[in-house]
Amino acid sequence: MSVNVRSPDWNCKQAHLLASLGQCSAGGVVIEFAMLAPLFIGLIMASLQVGLLYLSQQGLETAAEDTSRLVLTGQSQNAAQTAAQFKTSACAALPPYLSCSKLYVDITTASSFANATLTPPTFTYDSSGNVTNTFNYSTGSRNSIVVLRLMYIMPVVDIPFGLKMSNAGGGKRLIMATAVFKNEIYS
Repeated sequence: MSVNVRSPDWNCKQAHLLASLGQCSAGGVVIEFAMLAPLFIGLIMASLQVGLLYLSQQGLETAAEDTSRLVLTGQSQNAAQTAAQFKTSACAALPPYLSCSKLYVDITTASSFANATLTPPTFTYDSSGNVTNTFNYSTGSRNSIVVLRLMYIMPVVDIPFGLKMSNAGGGKRLIMATAVFKNEIYS
């Protein structure tokens, strides 16, 4: 006795192509996956990129908090730290996944808290894509109001479907941590 086993889509193969389009469901899952997979992958990429940006921003904020104490308490001034030495201290406070070569430090004094400059600078680049800006390094003296800005240029991937993560051009994003404080009366 022989049993005739038919595949589930046997009727789809036998029917006329145009007449069976609305009735045949063979391959429907593949087509649905092909339509939704790019959106799903884009959503995952965007979520990972935003998570990495938030993690990097928090690491930069922590580094700004740690290094601002060097200026606030007069340790940087008493040690006569140069801008390069201070940047080395800031780099030591960065999380290990952030590179010191992409960190920029700007320290200025202000006459009052209302006059403190908090806006991000406009970065300029040479033909090789290197930053050409020069930043201030003025830690002030006792009772000076100081604005410390740590800026980090992070490479990002622009996500498909129009989600642009870059704000500094060339697939890069500027993240910045700012601390405004009044120096202690140190000796």
